[in-house]
Amino acid sequence: MRVGIGYDVHPLTKGRKLIIGGVDIPYKMGLDGYSDADVLAHSIGDALLGAAGKRDIGFFFPNNDIKYKGVSSLNLLKEILKIIKEDKFKINNIDATLVAEEPKLSPYIHQMKKNITQTLQLKLEQVGIKATTSEGLGFLGEKKGIACWAVASLVSGEKNAS
Repeated sequence: MRVGIGYDVHPLTKGRKLIIGGVDIPYKMGLDGYSDADVLAHSIGDALLGAAGKRDIGFFFPNNDIKYKGVSSLNLLKEILKIIKEDKFKINNIDATLVAEEPKLSPYIHQMKKNITQTLQLKLEQVGIKATTSEGLGFLGEKKGIACWAVASLVSGEKNAS
C-alpha cells in the first residue's frame, strides 16, 4: 500500500464560478486559477500522484499550457487515473477536508462524492469528503480563499508488487 497527501488553495475572486468537486456552487465569488480552480480535485490529484511516487499536478498540467486554461479539473483527474494505472496502481481510498468560511459546503458534499467517484471509477464508500471552517482565523477565516487537504491510498498491482 502507498499513501500520498495533497493540498491546494485558491483565492476567492469576483467574476468566477465556484466549482468544487465538479459542482457549480451558487456564491458571489469563485476561485481564481488557470483551470476551473477546483481545490478538491486538485488536492486529490496531488495525493494520488504522490502516492504513486510522481511529481505534482502542476508538472503534468502546467499553468502556461493553453490547453489547460479553464479546463474542468475532473478531466485532469481522469488523466491522473490513467497515469497511476500505467504503473499498475489501484485506488484504495481517498479522504479530503475542505476549509471554507463561506459558502456552507455540506449541502453539496454528496454530489461532490458522486462526481469524484464517477471520475475515478470508485465506489461512494471509497471517498470521504468533509467540510470545516478555520474559525475565522487567517486568510481562510477572512473569507479570502478556500483550501483542501486530501489523502489517497493506492495498492500496487503486478508491475509494482514487492
